[in-house]
Amino acid sequence: MASTTAERSGGRALRTDERARLAILALPTTALALSITIVSTYLGEITRRYTQQTVVIGLIIGSEGIMALWVPLIAGAWSDALRTPIGGRLPFVLAGGLPAAGVLVLIGVLHSLIAVAIAAAAFFALYFVAYEPYRALYPDLVDGEEIAGRAQSTQAVARGLGTGLALLGGGVLLSLARWAPFAVAALILVIAIVAFSVLLLRRGTPPQTETTHSLRAVVRQLIDLVRDDPRLRCYLVANALWETALSALKAFVILYVTVGLGYSLSTGSLLVGGVALVILIGAAGAGKAADRYGRLRILQHALVAYGAGFLVLVFTTNRALIAVAIPFIAVGGGTVMTLAYAVLMPMMPEDEHGALTGFYSLSRGIGIVTGPVLAGLLISLTQHGPFSATQGFQSIWLVCAAAALGSWPLVRRMRRLSGDEQDDA
Repeated sequence: MASTTAERSGGRALRTDERARLAILALPTTALALSITIVSTYLGEITRRYTQQTVVIGLIIGSEGIMALWVPLIAGAWSDALRTPIGGRLPFVLAGGLPAAGVLVLIGVLHSLIAVAIAAAAFFALYFVAYEPYRALYPDLVDGEEIAGRAQSTQAVARGLGTGLALLGGGVLLSLARWAPFAVAALILVIAIVAFSVLLLRRGTPPQTETTHSLRAVVRQLIDLVRDDPRLRCYLVANALWETALSALKAFVILYVTVGLGYSLSTGSLLVGGVALVILIGAAGAGKAADRYGRLRILQHALVAYGAGFLVLVFTTNRALIAVAIPFIAVGGGTVMTLAYAVLMPMMPEDEHGALTGFYSLSRGIGIVTGPVLAGLLISLTQHGPFSATQGFQSIWLVCAAAALGSWPLVRRMRRLSGDEQDDA
């Protein structure tokens, strides 16, 4: 399939109604990103108070991926078929997002490893109940051929803002009181979900493509789509690898900085939060560049920088060299975060936005399970070996580098299958 001219029409200015729509759509992303970053990043710090087994910590954090393997597919397909006075997607946003805020508060006050693990799994399940139908609103409301890259760039900036706020403030709040970051995240989530719902409904009931497919029919169709479209097969594995890198990083980066490099929790959180601000730069520029030059092309180049930055961290703890590598990781990671879903949007059949959004999270779920578990296992195996200086935490960058660079051939194949390589010298 040839690359479309529309995909590279990054020069067209957004209309006022498009800007307003993207701003409203991006609102929940900040709160959801902040909430899940608080849980996935600081859950390791909390659970480490009850167990030193990094594999166990990885499994608890990896429960996000277990939920991602099935909850999004059900929620996305159901939201395709549901019809209510407020649309098919918004009921899921409310039914998942508001209870998730309550579970966030519980995570901050429970004092048992098992109870925290159960609460974390419940939060992840509710998160996907809300997030997948919400994400499906993008192809419902946005012209996927003209402004998909900038739509995802707007969302990625909002996600980067939420992630950055969580990393900047989460550690400081956690050093004051264990419950504080979770309670603040819960409050922000409630406010954002309610405001988004009100603003969205003021513009009328959100439009939605008609479909009457059952979940079983959706699963069968997805199997057929993946079997018949080699681009989707490549995407399934590539997106799983991107999430493997990201989830391994989020699960153990705070412990790498505090335990491995010896920074305090508050200082380490500020340092990691500063990196998140650089991610915003990558996210802000990636969408427009992708609309102009092609999503897969920009993504392919970003993966080289992303993986190379991780490789530097594998081989050194020299802080000057780490400082050199961080911008490559941040900009590359911001680009991957921005374009991961935008790459899938042109492959979506018109009447299966919710279902293929579930497919997106299914592929994410594979990586979200794999990343923390692999990283936790490597930390255990290397804490008395080659990475003893960082108590094994340096080994997480092996997982990240392998996943980022391993996805590069798949992106290249997707480009070739899409007829998107003709402009390369």
